[in-house]
Amino acid sequence: MDQQSLMAAMLHDVIEDTSIAKERVAAEFGEEVAELVDGVSKLTHIEFENKAEAQAENFRKMMLAMVRDIRVMLVKLADRLHNMRTLGPMKPEKRRRIARETLDIFVPIANRLGMNGIRLELEELGFAAYYPMRHRAIAERVRRACGNRREIVQKIQVAIEERLSQEGLSGRVLGRQKHHFSIYRKMRAKHLSFTEVMDVYAFRIIVDSVDTCYRALGAVHNLYKPRPGGFKDYIAIPKANGYQSLHTALLGPYGVPIEVQIRTEDMDKVAEKGIAAHWLYKNREGNANSAHVRAREWLRNLLDMQRSAGNSLEFLENVKIDLFPDEVYVFTPRGEIKELPRGATAVDFAYAVHSDIGNHTVAVKLDRRLMPLNTRLVNGQTVEIITAPTARPNPAWLNFVVTAKARSAIRNHLKNLQRDEAIALGRRLLDKALEGVGAALDTLPPAQVQRALDELKLASMDELLEAVGLGSRIPALVSRTLLRDDQLPAAGEGRQEPLFIRGTEGAVVSFAKCCRPIPGDAVLGFISSGRGIVIHTQACKTTGEFRKQPDKWIDVEWEPGVKGEFPVDLRVAVANQRGVLATVAAVIADEEANIDNVGLDERDGLHTTISLTVTVRDRNHLARIMRHVRSIEQVRRVTRPRG
Repeated sequence: MDQQSLMAAMLHDVIEDTSIAKERVAAEFGEEVAELVDGVSKLTHIEFENKAEAQAENFRKMMLAMVRDIRVMLVKLADRLHNMRTLGPMKPEKRRRIARETLDIFVPIANRLGMNGIRLELEELGFAAYYPMRHRAIAERVRRACGNRREIVQKIQVAIEERLSQEGLSGRVLGRQKHHFSIYRKMRAKHLSFTEVMDVYAFRIIVDSVDTCYRALGAVHNLYKPRPGGFKDYIAIPKANGYQSLHTALLGPYGVPIEVQIRTEDMDKVAEKGIAAHWLYKNREGNANSAHVRAREWLRNLLDMQRSAGNSLEFLENVKIDLFPDEVYVFTPRGEIKELPRGATAVDFAYAVHSDIGNHTVAVKLDRRLMPLNTRLVNGQTVEIITAPTARPNPAWLNFVVTAKARSAIRNHLKNLQRDEAIALGRRLLDKALEGVGAALDTLPPAQVQRALDELKLASMDELLEAVGLGSRIPALVSRTLLRDDQLPAAGEGRQEPLFIRGTEGAVVSFAKCCRPIPGDAVLGFISSGRGIVIHTQACKTTGEFRKQPDKWIDVEWEPGVKGEFPVDLRVAVANQRGVLATVAAVIADEEANIDNVGLDERDGLHTTISLTVTVRDRNHLARIMRHVRSIEQVRRVTRPRG
C-alpha cells in the first residue's frame, strides 16, 4: 500500500475514539489522510431513532467515502480483520453481533473487491464466533479426515505434475484444503453429509501464461475424464470482482471427484488480493487491471443507488442485494456480455443497460422470441429490450426484480411520479378554493405567498401543493391563509364550483372499493391524509360519517366525455345449474367488458350468489350489461352493492 493508506491505517481510530478533530489530522498528515480516517470513522455525534438506523447510516457514510477513495474500504477491512482476531475477551452476545455483521456485510464486500485471502479469514473467524459448536465439530472431523486423504492427494498431485511435464508445460500443482465455513455452507445448501463434501479433492495449477492455461486444461482432461457440466471459463468471462481462472470437474482414480483450477501467477495474485493486488501500479498499456475496472463500475452503481434510496436502511438493503451475486451471463443484440445476479429478469437487464431504458421498457425478446418481462434469464441468452417513449415503470415489477439498481430506480421513479401527481392535484384544488373569491394562485403577490409559507412552516410552494394534493392539508383552510383579511369571503359566500375528475390523475385520486364509483354516478370526494382524494358515490353507506366533517370533503363531478375502464361490483343470484357461470361470463364478454374477479357463495342447495368485479366505461355500459345478464333464464336477481 502507499504511504497515505499506511498512515490512515495507523490513525484509523483517532477521530472516533479521541478528542482530536479531522482538521488537526489534516494539518499534521495532509488532507488525503484526514479524508481516509474520517471515512473509516463512525458517526458518533448524531442521535438516531434506533441501533439499526445508526448502523445503516454508518455503513452508508463508509460506502460513500469508499466511492470517493476505495482505500477507505481497504483500511476498514484490515481493521475488521484485526477486530475479528481479537474477539476472544468480549461477551458472547457482542461476539455474535460483530460476527453476524462481518458475515453479512464485510465478507461480501471483500469478495466483491476480489480480496480472497481476507474474505476466507473473515469467514472462518466469523463462523467460529457465530456458531462456535458447529465450527468445533467440523474442525475436529476435518482434522481426523486429513490423515486418510493425504495419500490420495499426493498420488493425484504427482500424476498431474507428470502429465504436465510430458506435455512440456511448466507449472506448480497445489492440493487445496477446503475451509471449514465452505464445508458448512455446502452441507447446508446441498443437504450433504460431511463425508460427501470431503470426498471432493481440490487442486490448483499455476502456470506462466493464458495460452498455457488452456493447454494444461487439455492435459488434465486427457489424464482424467471430465464430468459433464463441470467446466467454467472465467478467463474469457471474468467474475464481477475481476477473478479469472479455468474451473473443471474430473473423475479421478478410484472414482473420486476432483476439482481443478488453472490460472496464471498474475491471476492467482488478483484472486487472493483482488483490487489490492496492483494498487500502486498499472499494467504496461497504462490501463487499470480488470479488478480495478470492475470495482469502479460497482462503485458508480453504488452512487446511483445512494441518490435514489429514500433512507440509509433502504440503501443498506439495496447494497446487501447487490453483494450476493451468483452470476448469469447474457448477451445484448450487439454481442456485448452483461453479467447479472442469478434469478435476474428482463427488467433487471434493462436497468443494467441504462436507467432510461428500464423506465421505458414495454416488452422483451429472448433469443428473438417475445417473452414476459418477469422471465428469469439463463446463461447465454440474447436479450433485446423493446421500449416506448410513453411507457413508465410498473409498481408490480418490484415483486420480481432482483438487482438493487432496478429496485432503487423503480422506487425512485414511483416516488417522484406520486409527488408530481400530488403537486398537480394540489394546484387544481387550491385554484378551486380561491375561485370563489375571484383569486387564483398565479395572481397572488409573491410576498403574500411567502408570508403564508412562513406561517405554515413550509420551504416552497411545491411543498405546499404536494401537502394539499396528498390530503395532509385542507384546501379551504390553506386558501384562507394565502388571502389577506380584506380578500376573505363573507359568511355564506365563496362556494366554489365542483372539481372535475378524469380518472387519470394517478395515485393521488383513488376510487373507494366499498362503492366503486363509475362515470355517470353522483359522487363526492373525501380528503384522506397521505392518500389525496378518495372518491365515493353519493349513495355509498360509508359517506354518512364523512358528512359530519364538511371541511374534509369536496364537491366533485365527472369531467364530460371521460374515457377509461372502471371496476364495479355486481352480485348475481342464480339457480344452481351446471354451466350457469360460463353463460353469465359469455354475456358480459359479448358486451365488451372484462371480468377482473369472481367469487361464489352457495346460499342453499338450489341457489348461488356470484360476486363479480367487472370493468365498464360508464353507467350506461353497466346498465346494458345488467339488462342482458337479467335476461338469462337461470338468473334470479342482479344488484350493484352500495358499499
